[in-house]
Amino acid sequence: MAEKQKTIAEPVSLTGVGLHTGANVTITFKPAQVNHGYVFQRVDIEGKPLVPAKVENVVDTSRSTVIEQQGARVGTIEHVLSAAYGMGIDNLLIEINAAETPILDGSAKPYIDAFEKVGIVEQEANKEFFVVTNNISYSDDENGIELMTFPDEDFSVNVMIDYNSSVLGNQYASLLSLKDYKSEIASCKTFVFLRELEFLLKNNLIKGGSLDNAIVIIEKETTQEELDRLADLFGKPRVKVKNRGILNDEDLIFSNEPARHKLLDLLGDLALVGVPIKGKILATRPGHASNVEFAKKIKQVIKSKKNKNLAPKFDANAPIMGIPEIKKLLPHRPPFLLVDKVLHLDDIEVVGLKNVTLNENFFVGHFPEEPVMPGVLIVEAMAQVGGILVLSTVPDPENYLTYFMKMDKVKFKRKVVPGDTLIFKMELLSPIRRGIANMKGQAFVGENIVAEGEFMAQISKDK
Repeated sequence: MAEKQKTIAEPVSLTGVGLHTGANVTITFKPAQVNHGYVFQRVDIEGKPLVPAKVENVVDTSRSTVIEQQGARVGTIEHVLSAAYGMGIDNLLIEINAAETPILDGSAKPYIDAFEKVGIVEQEANKEFFVVTNNISYSDDENGIELMTFPDEDFSVNVMIDYNSSVLGNQYASLLSLKDYKSEIASCKTFVFLRELEFLLKNNLIKGGSLDNAIVIIEKETTQEELDRLADLFGKPRVKVKNRGILNDEDLIFSNEPARHKLLDLLGDLALVGVPIKGKILATRPGHASNVEFAKKIKQVIKSKKNKNLAPKFDANAPIMGIPEIKKLLPHRPPFLLVDKVLHLDDIEVVGLKNVTLNENFFVGHFPEEPVMPGVLIVEAMAQVGGILVLSTVPDPENYLTYFMKMDKVKFKRKVVPGDTLIFKMELLSPIRRGIANMKGQAFVGENIVAEGEFMAQISKDK
């Protein structure tokens, strides 16, 4: 069964400090209608501007993910979005009265607790997934970063981190299903190296950081005097010196908690794609900058696929071929020649046209009281347009025939009736090899797809 979109049952608020700004923040989550997505609203700014959580709106990834639209900015959004994505929530209006979300305990768990407190509810519309069909990758060879997607029936993530740290070592984390997000990932806190703290503070960052919301990693022996100096610099309570390891008093929830938190961050950044993903993701040394670039590549693939489902735009009054030219390529003749014009032809794509009139002989019996063009003839017309594409690749097409060997994934979506103008688009799915052509075909009436399918054809010498 199709999975339904989800939102929360009623509003819920949380209050805390921003990790980098140190400002007091109240964030309120509100239910939103279907297809709304995640949208922040800066209620502290005149006009209460909306800032959609889209990858196109990312303006900074230096220490967190920051989005902005028309001057309204929201930072450190990754934990909020990770919690929503991990719990399968699709639609939220997120009101916030500052430029940064509250860090809370440094994980996604407080947000999940808030969602579950008010309840997560299904909505009427189905979820729209991005189903990975081809590998998508992003790499930064200089920094040893690589992110990849692979086709899979469900969503899963594998993350490997390596900071050349004798304390952390190489760490690996995996999430085999979003069903495990709450128990395996959500409670893992953000982390920072002790050597980074003074630099971050002097660069006007982590003003709201503490041992309550971040894991602090000590890579080398540190004196009590140095720890006291850092505590005073931050205005935080002094802690006792440790050798190497974790500065925090409590133990880690998981031995690989830093890697799990990187997976948490990755999910939050991938939420900016705008739709849930079905596929396997492998990430080596991910960070906000690489996550966002990876999300942009996924979004571009989604846009490209949507564009392929748009009706082609060509002037029907300026064809590149009419019936006389088509008859030189195809052996078909009336009443079985089902292409009137060719509007576009290149090495990989062809666009053809057929005017469907009441004079078509098949309307006599299909059906007299409600004339409908037979689906098999729509498919035949697509095949003839595809034949024009493949026969245009040989120098003497009059000496060849095109035989269709297989049709797959054929779907009929709307009726075609007298008065309709059918536009056919056929494109090669791969280069023609050994006379075998694999094509995808679509038939449009206006802006609507009426039929589609995949075809395999063989070019054969006419003996």
